[in-house]
Amino acid sequence: MAYDEFLADRIRRIFKDNHHPVTERKMMGGCIFFLDDKMLCGIHIDKKYGDSLLMLRIGEEAYKTAIDHEHTLPMDFTGRPMRGYIFVTPDGVDLDEDLEYWLELGVAFNPLAKASKKRKPKS
Repeated sequence: MAYDEFLADRIRRIFKDNHHPVTERKMMGGCIFFLDDKMLCGIHIDKKYGDSLLMLRIGEEAYKTAIDHEHTLPMDFTGRPMRGYIFVTPDGVDLDEDLEYWLELGVAFNPLAKASKKRKPKS
């Protein structure tokens, strides 16, 4: 099962409309969006949940309240939740206004996020 391409198109449109210069990469079986070379959000196919989930990097402070939302789940690729990251279920991003809310939460955290170290190319 491929990730939800319609959701990816909606994400691209919202970022474009809000003038956020994101880049994207296909990785981990999904699509990841970057802002200022930092992971912002992505679409992940969750085998346990059985659908594409929106993955967001929102930071630990926003996580404290966001995780109580009825359409959020802890992000746990390995069975151990990652701090400052959440999944949002399809019902939580059904409306464009809801999707934009979650994306802007990630954008708000982005200036505080640390960029991954660049890997040296293999020689």
